[in-house]
Amino acid sequence: MLVRAFLKNAPIILLDEATASLDVENETLIQGSLSRLIENKAVMIIAHRMRTVAGADKIVVLSDGTVAEQSSSDALLKKDGIYARMVKLQTRSRDWAME
Repeated sequence: MLVRAFLKNAPIILLDEATASLDVENETLIQGSLSRLIENKAVMIIAHRMRTVAGADKIVVLSDGTVAEQSSSDALLKKDGIYARMVKLQTRSRDWAME
């Protein structure tokens, strides 16, 4: 599906958990490519991974079906609400390993 959107040169792109099933290394590579391909396009990204949305102009955080927070990543981190808590949890879990 992603390939079709880019080959068509669609002006609006919706990405729904586009990198959710990837390991961190491949997610990073694909996100880099996506960043170049979506320049000058309207893009809506639906994701549970905060890394995926961190560079967005505007992030909307939903909680129980309603908008709980909305702003840039930096502003939401400063607010120290739901988004900030999710970023902290995902950052900690990224370094987790079984010994």
